[in-house]
Amino acid sequence: MVSEPPLPPPISAQLKYLLVHSPLPFRVEHIWSGCKNSRFSDRFTLLVPFCLDYVKWDVIYNAFYPLSAPDIVFSPDDEEFRPLLPVFDREGGAECQARLMRGSLWEWNSKDPSRLLRLVLEIRGLYVQYQRMRVGEINDARLKFEISTILSREGIEVSLISGPDKQEEVKFVVPLLDVDLNKLVHACPWKQEQKIYLQVVFPVSRSYSIAPAPRIKLVSTSQLKDLLSVDDVKLPSWVDGMCMAEYLPSLEDTLGLQVMDAVTFVGARRRFIEALVPKFGRPLEADPIFCRKATVLAVTGVFTFLVHFSLSTQFPKQQPTLILQSSQHFNSQGAPIMSPPLNNYPWSPRWDSAEMVERIFDFLVKECISFKTYCLDAVVQ
Repeated sequence: MVSEPPLPPPISAQLKYLLVHSPLPFRVEHIWSGCKNSRFSDRFTLLVPFCLDYVKWDVIYNAFYPLSAPDIVFSPDDEEFRPLLPVFDREGGAECQARLMRGSLWEWNSKDPSRLLRLVLEIRGLYVQYQRMRVGEINDARLKFEISTILSREGIEVSLISGPDKQEEVKFVVPLLDVDLNKLVHACPWKQEQKIYLQVVFPVSRSYSIAPAPRIKLVSTSQLKDLLSVDDVKLPSWVDGMCMAEYLPSLEDTLGLQVMDAVTFVGARRRFIEALVPKFGRPLEADPIFCRKATVLAVTGVFTFLVHFSLSTQFPKQQPTLILQSSQHFNSQGAPIMSPPLNNYPWSPRWDSAEMVERIFDFLVKECISFKTYCLDAVVQ
């Protein structure tokens, strides 16, 4: 497969700036050239995050005029989204939402690498408004009530989901907790803002009284799983006749407590890893931020092996998983022989860290004999 030629330096600089400095997780799916046998590519498909999903926009430059502003081609499903044209209200008056005419495109400067990011963020903001307008035009009493009571909340995104073989649905994405999660853990390496969202999907219905309950789900940004898995959060029940404005307060109270617990568990994991030192010596490796992993060196006679500790976000409620790795025995592919995950050792979350480590140490004194036999058998095979 022949690789596509590179982007011209001015275009490449703008795309790199967008991917590095964007507050949102944009992705590039495909880069290609609009001309055959060209030295440079000049267009790419940009995956734009929206409503916990992605929409695809083709960003079209001209390799012969790389200093010119790009065109952006939207999805065929969004053919009515025209951010460069004024929108007319029902009385025929022009509501000039074509702010791009006076914004990033009008003031385009190819020497400024931030221009593409500013342009895309500006268009995305108009796209959010466009989707709100589409949902607001649906003749559904419950949706109109939800919109009137919830859309004033900052950061909400909403989209209409439709297709030839499925019932129309409306998805609301509500950011939760007015807390900077990035600052909860010292020296946290997250570059993009971490958030937790409630996703609520309503089927479009023409009758408010018989409308089924929505589908609800917690979703978080990907890196947050190092601190808290939203799959472990039990959602409050959705009562018949309830609306989002009623549901959110109890959910945020519950979620706020679990986030604070998750921060507390980081300290508990750190104390556990520190307690390994008297029995095993200093760890060869350890996760210094979230304290989710540690590896120690163990020796019994002439048998030397590693012990890998994996600690879940629910530690100490959930015990660590251990994996033993021989430093002397290797399989036919040259990889070190490792044990299956082990968690069949005595454990209580009420023990202090020193006792937890003591019990694991006593378990390994016996388990290492079985593991050595396991390694010898694996080598023979």
